[in-house]
Amino acid sequence: MIRVIGAGPGDIKYLTVEAYEIIKSSKCIAAFGRISKLAENIGASVIKVENVADILKIIGKVENLDILASGDPCFFGITEYLEKNNIKVDEVIPGLSSFQYMMAKLNKSWEGAGFVSLHGREADMLKKDLNGMSVILTDRHHTPRQISKMLYNMGISGKIYAGFDLSYPDEKIIVKNIGEDVENYSDLSVVVVENEMDKG
Repeated sequence: MIRVIGAGPGDIKYLTVEAYEIIKSSKCIAAFGRISKLAENIGASVIKVENVADILKIIGKVENLDILASGDPCFFGITEYLEKNNIKVDEVIPGLSSFQYMMAKLNKSWEGAGFVSLHGREADMLKKDLNGMSVILTDRHHTPRQISKMLYNMGISGKIYAGFDLSYPDEKIIVKNIGEDVENYSDLSVVVVENEMDKG
């Protein structure tokens, strides 16, 4: 049995009760980066993985595996990767996505927003229609600074919000005009773009 558990944005208090109980009782759990520390703090014995390819190696060696992933595993998450690799996921436990956390911090509705993930993807995806509000999941290669400059060069004006280490003690949320320099505080970030051109 393979079960994927959404760990939320990172701080243990944003775990669902169901996720907490599963992690606490899991006999075999694999987790990425900072999320592995969250599981260890609950008392779980964790197999730490560096990338999603490592998960495939573990799946062939164990009968039952719980996979702990950041955010919500069905939102640009690991469930899609597993499906593409013909791995059957028996159950998904939802989690709070980092973008939901970010929008709550900004006190902004995300109804009608566009979503782009740059995790392992090309930044050319930003050339798609960015009308209104857009939420962009970044990675270490596609930083808020790079996104701000790219949008400016595309002729887009408005505001850019960059949230770093969301829900952690060192959380920072920066507000800039598109085109301005955005200091990169961490590889863990979410960007929200408000396109002024869409306001008419």
